[in-house]
Amino acid sequence: MTSKITFQFTSQVWSYSSSGAGSWQFVSLSEEMSSEIREHFKWQEEGWGRMQITAKIKDTEWSTAIWFDTKLKTYILPLKAEIRKKLKIQPEDELIVTIFL
Repeated sequence: MTSKITFQFTSQVWSYSSSGAGSWQFVSLSEEMSSEIREHFKWQEEGWGRMQITAKIKDTEWSTAIWFDTKLKTYILPLKAEIRKKLKIQPEDELIVTIFL
């Protein structure tokens, strides 16, 4: 991997469920970290506050995106089903996450 800006945080997994059977699982960056990222890297955002990143939990690394949630005032990172299954991640687990911008 080329040299990138690295942020590490701990966050509890939370779910968002619409009226369907499945639910989306996320972790949230802190407001402070989100504010810092937005101040220095907002120019990298695409539509809807989406910013492409690389995420890492334990030894698993993948290409994904964080999204700025204006209501929560934080970036949120969706956890793909394949990542949750591979790492046995459950709702309310506390994770140490590294992101590379």
